[in-house]
Amino acid sequence: MNVIAASADAAWAAAQLRSTKAIRERAAALLARARRGESAWFTVNDGAMDNAAALVAELTRARYPDLKIPYHSRWRHFEAGGIDRAAQLQRKLGYASAAEQARAQIDLALVSVLLDAGAGPHWSYCEAAAGQRPAQRFTRSEGLGVASFHAFMAGLFSSDPMQPMRADAQGLQAITAERLGNAFQVTPGNRLVGLEGRAALLRRLGQALENQPEVFGQPARPGHLFDLLTEDTNAIDAHDLLSVLLTSLAPIWPAQNAIESIALGDCWQHRAASCGAQPPNLTDGWMPFHKLSQWLTYSLLEPFQWAGIRVNGLDALTGLPEYRNGGLFLDAGVLRLKDASQAGRVHQPGDELIVEWRALTVALLDELAPMVREQLGLNDIQMPLACVLEGGTWAAGRALAQQLRGGTPPLTIQSDGTVF
Repeated sequence: MNVIAASADAAWAAAQLRSTKAIRERAAALLARARRGESAWFTVNDGAMDNAAALVAELTRARYPDLKIPYHSRWRHFEAGGIDRAAQLQRKLGYASAAEQARAQIDLALVSVLLDAGAGPHWSYCEAAAGQRPAQRFTRSEGLGVASFHAFMAGLFSSDPMQPMRADAQGLQAITAERLGNAFQVTPGNRLVGLEGRAALLRRLGQALENQPEVFGQPARPGHLFDLLTEDTNAIDAHDLLSVLLTSLAPIWPAQNAIESIALGDCWQHRAASCGAQPPNLTDGWMPFHKLSQWLTYSLLEPFQWAGIRVNGLDALTGLPEYRNGGLFLDAGVLRLKDASQAGRVHQPGDELIVEWRALTVALLDELAPMVREQLGLNDIQMPLACVLEGGTWAAGRALAQQLRGGTPPLTIQSDGTVF
C-alpha cells in the first residue's frame, strides 16, 4: 500500500490542534460569539450560572463531605457499588514491583477508557455475587467500567494465558465483537451501543501498539508508557502525557476527521472555529476536543502517582465535553436552544450544533470552576479542575437528567462507540 506523506503544513496544523491551548482558545471564542447573539444554535443565560455552581457545590459536599475529592477518572467507576476493585487487582498482582503494578494499572485504565463511550439506555452488566456480597447490576459508565475490569482480570486483552492481567498488541488485535459482547453480557435483549465500533477500536489500538515499539516496548502494551515517561525522572507533566497519547494513538481514531493523511480524532469542523490569525491556515474551521484522550490522561495520572511519580500541570487539561457536563448547562438553563425542536432530533457527533455544544461546555466549565471553589472555600490547588468535574459537574449533569427525563441527556447523539 502506498501511503502519501503529509506536508509540513499539515503536520504543523495537526500539532496545533492537539494542544489544550487551542481547545480553550477556540471554545472561549465560540462562547463569546454566542454571548454576542451570533450563534445559530444557542443563547447564553449567564444569570443561571450561580444556580449551576450552587448545585455542583451542594452535590460535592454530599458526595465528599470531607472535601477530599479525587480526580474525575476511570478509577471512580472501578469503585461502583462500594467495591475497591483497584485493591482486587493489586492483590492479584501480588509482589510485583511498583513499576509493574503501574504498567498493569495503565493497561487496564487505557483499555477501559477506550470502551467508555456511551452504552445507551438499554444495556446493563450484572456482577456476580462474591462471598457475603450480593450480585449487583450496573448501567452506563459504571457498568462499562465494571465489565471492562472483569474482562481485564479474565485475560481478555492479553495474548499470554500465563499473564492474564495485561493488555498487549496481539491480545487486542484478537478482539472481535462477539468476544467483547460475551464479556459485556450483550444479548438481543441487552444491547450495547456501538459494539462493533468498540471492538474495531481495540484492534486498531493493538496495531498501533505493535507499530510503535519505541513508545510501547516489547511486548507492546500501554503500560510501557510508564517506562517511557519516567526514565531518569520522578515527575511528569500532565500535558506531556496527553501529547504522547494524542500522537501515538492517532492511528486508532476513525479517519473522517483528518488534515491530508493525518487523523485528528476528536476534532470537528465548525465554520466559526478559527485561530484568529491572518492569513487563515489549515487549522481554521476545526474545533478540537480530544475528550477520550483527556479522560484517559486523567485516568492514567493516578497509576503514576501510586508508583511515587509526581504529576505537575494538572489544570493544563480541559473539562470534558461529554453529555453529562454539557447536559448540566442545558438543564440548568445556562444554555438554551434557539430551536427547541432540536432536542427531539437525533444528531451526529460532527453536526455543528453538537460541536458548538461541546465547545461551549469546555469554556463554561472553566468559568464555573472558580465559582464552585468559592462556595466550598477551596482554592485551585486544593480543588483542581479534575476534582471539580468529579465533585461535581458530571454528577450534577446526571442528577438533572434523572429529574427531568429519567436519565437521558438533553440532546441525542448517534454514537459509534468511539466519541461519547
